[in-house]
Amino acid sequence: MLFTEIIKDNKSFLRCYRRGGYCACHYLCVYYIKNDSPMNRLGISVGKKQGKAVIRNRIKRVFRAAYRLSELEFPIGYDIVFMARGEGAAADTREVMGFIKKRVIPKMNEDAKGRKKKK
Repeated sequence: MLFTEIIKDNKSFLRCYRRGGYCACHYLCVYYIKNDSPMNRLGISVGKKQGKAVIRNRIKRVFRAAYRLSELEFPIGYDIVFMARGEGAAADTREVMGFIKKRVIPKMNEDAKGRKKKK
């Protein structure tokens, strides 16, 4: 991934959940918040309710691939967290990428242009 680091600390995940914007579909919920750095940071959260380790790892691979394929279209300087939802195991890369391009990126750009964010 070109402009992206991985989020590993729980504090950053919680900051995205509590203060950031979000966009959701049946496969995933995407949380995002500005991070004041020259790169994006990506976190992927898949709970045990999604299934056993093999299924959870597949979901993470699908989300990571969809992000990587549409990475150049994301605005720079955000923490982005993908959280799997109920039907996450049924998702494939094209469906997730379509959701990202049609709903997530336009909403992030709209928020970046001047919408007031919660503090």
